[in-house]
Amino acid sequence: MKKIIPLILGLFLVLSCSQEDSTDIIDENSESQKILSIEEINSFIETQLKQKGDLDWTNDASAQMLYSAVMHGGEVLTIGFGEKGESFIDGTQRSSRLNTIIENIYSTIQDSEGVTRSGFQVAEDGLLNVLDVRVTNMETIIELKAMDNIRYLEPNGYGFYLQEEVQQKSAGCSQSGQSINSGDYSVISPNARLPWNFKKHNIDDAWSLSTGAGITVGLIDTGISANQNLLGSGFNDGASNGRSVQRYGTFIDSPWWWSNNVDGPNDRCGHGTQMASALASPRNNDFMPVGVAYNANLVAYRGTEDVVLNDYHERKGVSNALKALGNRSDVKIISMSIGYPWSIGNVKDAVKYAYGKGKMIMAAGGTSTTFTNWYGVIFPASMSETVAVTGLKDNGYNRCDICHDGSKIDFTIIMQRASNTSRTVPVLGFNNGAQSYVGGSSVATAMTAGIAALVWSRNPNMSRAQVLDKLKRAGEFYPNRNSKFGYGNIDALKAVQ
Repeated sequence: MKKIIPLILGLFLVLSCSQEDSTDIIDENSESQKILSIEEINSFIETQLKQKGDLDWTNDASAQMLYSAVMHGGEVLTIGFGEKGESFIDGTQRSSRLNTIIENIYSTIQDSEGVTRSGFQVAEDGLLNVLDVRVTNMETIIELKAMDNIRYLEPNGYGFYLQEEVQQKSAGCSQSGQSINSGDYSVISPNARLPWNFKKHNIDDAWSLSTGAGITVGLIDTGISANQNLLGSGFNDGASNGRSVQRYGTFIDSPWWWSNNVDGPNDRCGHGTQMASALASPRNNDFMPVGVAYNANLVAYRGTEDVVLNDYHERKGVSNALKALGNRSDVKIISMSIGYPWSIGNVKDAVKYAYGKGKMIMAAGGTSTTFTNWYGVIFPASMSETVAVTGLKDNGYNRCDICHDGSKIDFTIIMQRASNTSRTVPVLGFNNGAQSYVGGSSVATAMTAGIAALVWSRNPNMSRAQVLDKLKRAGEFYPNRNSKFGYGNIDALKAVQ
């Protein structure tokens, strides 16, 4: 199914509509059910992003604004409950205190909506302190905003920001194979193609000490193509051996929140296949591109339809994938080349859950156009629990022509030719025997996850903090931190030594 509001990751063009005065905004204590227009909601969103770099629906949006976004977003309201910072349950079951909070929320909604619980309850998360409910009355929003023990209220189905400007875009998807310039790779044994930028980070030299063996990396993206053998039954081709690839799906391909038909693990976009290739493609015997950690295990989740999390089921799918990977003791690293302009409560809670389980979470800093220089690092790379990565051209510290930078970036990867910006990183294509180029902060993130796997494989008893410290010390700016590019380009050989 075509996504309702497709857009390229981080493609945040300035809206042409001007902000209107609040003369139409009514008294929140009145009984009016006036729904603000999508244009009015988008204007509010843009103002918040420009002023604060994020969007806080709970504290910054009026009850009418939040109610209007909920109504435009399929009538779904996501509620994060508990004390501040209490993102997930501590233990195997919720405390009586948390259960009481849930019952109070349900009672409030039931009285306001005038329906039984079955008429408004959408989902109650088993690990996160999160509820999804159906709301049709603004009075419900007003009463919930006034309650204690509410961490956030969000219109999790609203995804109309910049719809008109970007509805024709592919949101990072591509299934077409491409011819690869002979100057963008070299052939290494047995017969694999080494992408040109690997040498910029001494990745091939680092392989003399580590190839990622024994480390399992989780990938949350659009899945892996069923038509790409080297990421399936051929995962142990050539010099890659003794490892496994597993594929799962948590995304539900439906515009309706009540659908529960999980779509499966197979990539229908192409982006996830490209990220899996950059991270862990085998050192093959087929003249195809090799990945950074070519002996690491891979667990890939199809948590989203494309790279932009602007759909209820995408947000839910990514949240569920994070929880699943967090619960796996074998997974050390999670790579996420996906995101959104502002924080998403249930995804943020899931990031904190996985982080609490000791996972190192790599996230893309943002990929956009030159028209959006005002926007900084996107979510979830903006979180302190993630490692934020962006991409550079090969002519110094100049960000790639569609990459974001900022104070929250931790590392950079060279991934674009300054002389020809269409020449980025060669990876496996969507189909057997095909190759393609992939760029932006997406591929930079997947490659950094691969380098982290090399370090952890070399030092299997290290903690997450120790591995991260090794990466920092291998950064070009260490011990300093650049205001736009963090610790800079990673020297993979130095990191594994």
